[in-house]
Amino acid sequence: MSALKSLFKQTFIYGLATVLPRMLSFLLVPLYTTEGVLSSVAEYGQLQLIFSYFVLFNVILAYGMETAFFRFFNKEDDKNNVTSTAVVSLVFTSFGFFILAWLFKNQISSLIDIDLKYIKLVTWILLFDALVIIPFAWLRANEKPMRYAVIKIFNVVINIGLNLFFLLALKNLASNSILFESIYIPNFEINYIFIANLIASGVTLLLMFPFYAKIKYNFDKVLWRKMIKYATPVLIAGIAFSINETFDRILLDYLLPENIAKTEIGMYSACYKLALFMTLFATAYRLGIEPFFFSHAKTENPQKNYARILEFFVAFGAIILLAVVVFADILKPIIVRSEEYWEAMWVVPIILIANFCLGIYHNLSVWYKITDRTKFGAYISVFGALLTLGLNFWLIPIISYKGSAIATLMAYASMMLLSYYFGRKYYPVPYNLKKIGIYLSLSIILSIVSFYQFRGQYIIGISLLIVFLGIVYMSERKQIKQFLKK
Repeated sequence: MSALKSLFKQTFIYGLATVLPRMLSFLLVPLYTTEGVLSSVAEYGQLQLIFSYFVLFNVILAYGMETAFFRFFNKEDDKNNVTSTAVVSLVFTSFGFFILAWLFKNQISSLIDIDLKYIKLVTWILLFDALVIIPFAWLRANEKPMRYAVIKIFNVVINIGLNLFFLLALKNLASNSILFESIYIPNFEINYIFIANLIASGVTLLLMFPFYAKIKYNFDKVLWRKMIKYATPVLIAGIAFSINETFDRILLDYLLPENIAKTEIGMYSACYKLALFMTLFATAYRLGIEPFFFSHAKTENPQKNYARILEFFVAFGAIILLAVVVFADILKPIIVRSEEYWEAMWVVPIILIANFCLGIYHNLSVWYKITDRTKFGAYISVFGALLTLGLNFWLIPIISYKGSAIATLMAYASMMLLSYYFGRKYYPVPYNLKKIGIYLSLSIILSIVSFYQFRGQYIIGISLLIVFLGIVYMSERKQIKQFLKK
């Protein structure tokens, strides 16, 4: 129980720190969807389309080295050697990418149909973000959550502050000041958003310079080959995940008529953010458990703890799922300000359930990470990505973004089931399938009934939520009391 309590403490801190950057897009949705800030729903769709490419290239630039770093940092005796090798590798590839992207920026702009001025800004942001991957991973591996949290939160504060300044304050200041008038550019909103991101990423990199100053720049070729061998399947899985997570926006832009594509992307992306409550919870949990999985792999009977971790995750996740669905229409005007976006609210329960399945998958994935069978993670993720692509190509022309939501759910659910199936063979964990199955199925059924049959009828929705909370409490009351006592 003490190990679990330590896990929850670190999960809370890492959750606050790393989920906040992911929350950045969520926190800024009310700003971007306020009438008059961006010119249209289509412009918000354009912004989200660019961020979709962001996700893909962030994965490529990391190429699984973060996960490989965790694995070998806990596995090798010379931890400094692991750190320096990982840093040299990422610095070299990051600058290599930057040079190539800058040389071929015109061709890239033409290929993906994104304005050149955005490509220039995004290239710098990607470089800065790649250079802090290992420093942040080092903080996590050395259990320095507070420093990790302070830097991450500072990044978010700068980004949000600059967004508010550029999109809200600057225009008013420009009308009363020659100084601000000289830097204000009309219809420059998307550029301002990326400039804010660039400044925040640059400051974060500056804060990480002490890390770069104190390490020895050794490069162990033998170790690097081992790390790359371990990381390559993680990279493939990461690309597949990015396809599952954001490629639907790219396909919506490609498959829908040009006159409606950006608007459909804008509505879908905005309402998708309501499902971010589940994503944030799952991300925080994953960041806490990944170092825990590796550090406790050699303890006596670690499978017992892994099984209990999944039970807790499913219980909390089920509560979040049902609560967000019940109160979706109350949250809607707070987060997505303009009614122009609300047409896509249909996708909210589907995306919530999909991300719930993804969170369970991350918990189940312990077996292939601990046993160094990361290739299975790649196989499963590629299968999910192919399913995502196939269903999107089939469904988008028929039902637009509803097809994308359904494809996301089918992909994550299939990945969850496949991971469990293979995990039973290679690293059996005594999961309580009866309890997990009850929590999962009951929360999904109640969520669907509440949203699609009794949407807006809060007496019924809240009653369903209270009943479910009672069931979870009665099932977990012994563990809850034991945890609180310790």
